[in-house]
Amino acid sequence: MVAAQPPVTMYTGGFCPYCARARALLERKGVEWTEIDVEGDSSKRTEMMERSGRRSVPQIFIGEMHVGGSEELQELERKGALEALLNPPPA
Repeated sequence: MVAAQPPVTMYTGGFCPYCARARALLERKGVEWTEIDVEGDSSKRTEMMERSGRRSVPQIFIGEMHVGGSEELQELERKGALEALLNPPPA
């Protein structure tokens, strides 16, 4: 039995090359995600900061786990650890 992929949420904002880089990686991996644009939406920016403890975008979550921004996502991929987070073993 294949475990369901945990939901991926990415908080983003306007012109953001780091957001584009994170999107490109997720697209290459065939991952679907929910994107929350925090630019001009103070309640969503507050939500992002409360969840992540950070102000910059993107902020990426896999399930409830905060993986960080684009650089951290890229590092997980380089280490081979991203696949395990996206496709956990069945319970």
